Amino acid sequence: MNEFNIDRIVKKTVVVGMSGGVDSSVSAYLLKKDGYDVIGLFMQNWQSEPGEVCTSEIDFKDASLVCDKLDIPLHRANFSQEYWDNVFEEFLREHKNGRTPNPDILCNREIKFHYFLNHVLSLGYDKLATGHYAKIKIKNDKYTLNIPKDKIKDQTYFLYVINQYIMNHLVFPLNDISKSDVKGIAKSFDIKLFEKKESMGICFIGKKNYTNLISNYITNIPGKIVDDDNKVLGKHNGLFYYTIGQRKGI
Repeated sequence: MNEFNIDRIVKKTVVVGMSGGVDSSVSAYLLKKDGYDVIGLFMQNWQSEPGEVCTSEIDFKDASLVCDKLDIPLHRANFSQEYWDNVFEEFLREHKNGRTPNPDILCNREIKFHYFLNHVLSLGYDKLATGHYAKIKIKNDKYTLNIPKDKIKDQTYFLYVINQYIMNHLVFPLNDISKSDVKGIAKSFDIKLFEKKESMGICFIGKKNYTNLISNYITNIPGKIVDDDNKVLGKHNGLFYYTIGQRKGI
């Protein structure tokens, strides 16, 4: 039995946030393997425009295939409005002010570990598991957030917003497993899940073109790129397209 469930899970039912990806799928597998009653819950956070490919439906289909394989129920909850109000609008405001926001941290704070967790608790369940690579320990009767076994995949940076109350309800099944082992387990599902690319875009919006998405909401203002001596080195298409230190795409 992995460290994540030692003296922490007092109820036999654990809700797993199923994204349709490899990490959440293997999290569900590990929990069921250890004898827990597992319930999958898919979270939709973006409402696609008419005529637009709905990536959330594709992800839900993938999550459904995994849950069928594991013989666990899958439910879904829609937080599109909450995501827009609490994450995406803040994301746009920060860009307009010349800053570089981190939507994943915003999403964890406002959606996943607020609305989503509260939804799980309102259904009468006590534990929410996610596919994050992080480890929760108890020290001096307090929960602490720690680096997982796979240090390359460490996601504690994105989780610094979680507090004692939240950690009391969280389970990270991937805390003591490597990404390569996770892919190996996913390969055994026989639904080509292990071939699915990881989402590197804005949290939960899906595989959208970042430049095109932002330009729909912020007016593009091109300008010059200059050095400390005011020498013109080139042109940019709008500051919100770039981050400090970026080289690719310039």
